[in-house]
Amino acid sequence: MSWKEEYKKSITSVGQLAEKMTLSEGEYQKYDQIIARFPMMITPYYFSLIDPDDPADPIARMCIPSEDELVPEGSADTSGEESNTRQVGLQHKYDQTALILSTNVCAMYCRHCFRKRLVGLSDAELNKQVDEAAAYVRSHPEITNVLITGGDSLMNPNTIIKRYLEEFSAIPGLDFIRFGSRVSVTFPQRIYEDEELLALLETYGKKKPLYLITQFNHPREITPEAVRAVKELQDRGIQVRNQTVLLRGVNDEPETLALLLRRLTQNHIVPYYIFQCRPVTGVMGRFQVPLREAIRIVESAKSLQNGIGKNVRYAMSHPRGKIEILGELEEGRMLFKFHQSKNPEDAVRIFTVEVSDESRWLDNDLKAV
Repeated sequence: MSWKEEYKKSITSVGQLAEKMTLSEGEYQKYDQIIARFPMMITPYYFSLIDPDDPADPIARMCIPSEDELVPEGSADTSGEESNTRQVGLQHKYDQTALILSTNVCAMYCRHCFRKRLVGLSDAELNKQVDEAAAYVRSHPEITNVLITGGDSLMNPNTIIKRYLEEFSAIPGLDFIRFGSRVSVTFPQRIYEDEELLALLETYGKKKPLYLITQFNHPREITPEAVRAVKELQDRGIQVRNQTVLLRGVNDEPETLALLLRRLTQNHIVPYYIFQCRPVTGVMGRFQVPLREAIRIVESAKSLQNGIGKNVRYAMSHPRGKIEILGELEEGRMLFKFHQSKNPEDAVRIFTVEVSDESRWLDNDLKAV
C-alpha cells in the first residue's frame, strides 16, 4: 500500500474510531461533538503505536479527542500571530525570520495543537501566492531565513513544495530554509516512500541549506519507520532538529523526557527546544504543566544527558517573543530570558517573575498567570 493509499485510510470520523476501539454511547456522542469543532485525523501508522490496554496511553492522548477540548478557557492565538501577519499567510515577528502558513492539512491532527483555530478547518490564513511571499522576503533584507509551516508543510503536494523551493532558494539574502513538519513522527511513509520528494529536497538543498524542524514528544514515537524517514533526509544533506512540547500525561516525567532526548541524539536528531504548552482554548486544561513543576522535570531530564542533549532550551512562545525559562530562585520567583524578542527593548533581557505553584504562563505584562 502506497503512502497515498494509506493516507486515505486515516481515521477522521467517530464511526471509524469506533471500529478501532470500544466506545460507549455517551463517548460516541461526545467524540462526535468534539470532532465537529476540532477535526480528527489519525493515520493508520500512528494509531498502531497506541497501547489499547493502557487507558492513559500517551500516544492516544495526543491523537484521540477528549471532552476537555470543549472547555472554553484559553485563547485561539496565544503568541500574537494575527498581529504579526504582513500578508495573508505570511508572518514577520522576528526581524530575521519570515513564517509561511502553507497549508491547514496535517497527517495527524494533534489534540495539543496551538493552531486549532486553523488546522483542518479554515484556509483564510493560508499563503496562496508563493511569488508574493517571495517578493515580500526580497523587499526585507533583514530576513535571513524562512520557515515554511502550516498545518504540516510536507503534506503539501510536491509541486507546491517545489514552488517554495524555487522561489526562496533564488534569494541571495537567505541563509537557509526551514520546513516545519511532523510527518516523520506521524506518517514517515510520506518521506521514505516518495522518491520524488526526496530528490526535490536533495536538489534544492545543494542550492540553499534545508532544515526539517519536527516534533517527537514521546520515546515510543521514535520507531524504525520514523528513524528511516529521518535518515533518508539526512543522507540527502537535510539537517533534522526537534522541538518537543512538554505535555501533561505524555512526557511530564523526567525519565520519559530524558529517554526521549537520548533517543533523539542517538539518531542524529538535535534536540532544539522543549516548549511550554501554550494556553490554547481546548488545550491548556488538559496538557499544560505548571511552570515550577515543569522546570524541575526539564532540568532533571537534562541532568541525565550527555553534552548534546544538554543543549536543549526550555522556552515559551509568547506574544512578546521566545522566552527562555531558566530556573527557580528564592522567595517564589523564577528567572527568564528573552531568547528572541519582537520589540528591541526586550532583546536579551533577563528578568524575574513571582510564580505560584499553579502558574502556567506569563501575561503580556510578563506577570505569571
